Amino acid sequence: MDELVRRAAAIVPVLHARAAWGERHRRLHDEALEAMADAGVFRLRAPAGHGGHEADLGAVLRVVAELARGDGSAAWTAAVWAVSTWVAGRFPEHVRQEVFAKPDARITGILSPTATAAPVPGGVLVNGRWAFTTGAPQCDWATNAALLAPHREPVVLALPVADLEVVDDWHTTGLRATGGVTTLARDVFVPADRVLPLSPLLEGDPAAARALFRAPYTPAACATVSGPAIGLVRAALRLATDGPRTREATVLADDSELHANRAASVVDAKVLTGSTWTPRERAWVRQDLVEACLRAKDAVDVLEGEDPVLHRVRRDVHALSLHAVLHPNANLERYAQVFTGQPGGG
Repeated sequence: MDELVRRAAAIVPVLHARAAWGERHRRLHDEALEAMADAGVFRLRAPAGHGGHEADLGAVLRVVAELARGDGSAAWTAAVWAVSTWVAGRFPEHVRQEVFAKPDARITGILSPTATAAPVPGGVLVNGRWAFTTGAPQCDWATNAALLAPHREPVVLALPVADLEVVDDWHTTGLRATGGVTTLARDVFVPADRVLPLSPLLEGDPAAARALFRAPYTPAACATVSGPAIGLVRAALRLATDGPRTREATVLADDSELHANRAASVVDAKVLTGSTWTPRERAWVRQDLVEACLRAKDAVDVLEGEDPVLHRVRRDVHALSLHAVLHPNANLERYAQVFTGQPGGG
């Protein structure tokens, strides 16, 4: 997996050169996407049988962190697409053949079930909307969640992005090039074999033949999306004015990286043993994600300098810290529930 990290590091100059364009246009430049594809970024968590690398989370974290040194938006997009690619790999083989037919398929997704799926002959009819669909206009597929009627069972759908409407509503101060737009489904037919129950996917399968699919969704996703934070801090340290605050930020950056690496290591270790996750272990991983992002935010906030790129990096880190998965309040609440024995923890 070191080769994947090396290839990611090699494209940092391309991502850096196109980052300002991406911020202006609120999407990644085609040259950035091509470089990421050539580096194997879009196949990080794809099944090996479909040309994927099946990279462990330690490698994914390092790759995403390298990308963030060039552009935070490229790194965040790569992280989200890696998670969604993993979800796509859980569908039956003939569905995977369709999804991964295009080399370096770009797959986004939202697992908040904010749409409905009504049973019809041969499948379901989907209506609803999904906010913050990272990079949807530049994707081929989406793995989005919905509530299946009549019992409102959460399911995940494999949807061609061409079947969805895109609402151009991504106007932010940070991570602007991620293009986290809203997508809409209006009476979209989805065949039954492209509909999966969401709960088993979230839980993972400790006995799965392929290690790629043993971890539960949330710990694996948490370990992945901490990568942009630690890479952005590395970039900020090189751009800042040297001084006592730079040394303080360096300590905070090291602490951020420690938490991110620990989360990835915990998930990878449990994948190898195939052991069942406890609520405490899940809470620890989420808390490591929080600490990684908080330390990164603290680090960029103490740095000084007038470089416009430093200002963009700072905005990107602040945007990360506001994401629902990374926000400290929600994660600290879950952490406290588990360690105080309250209901709803884990």
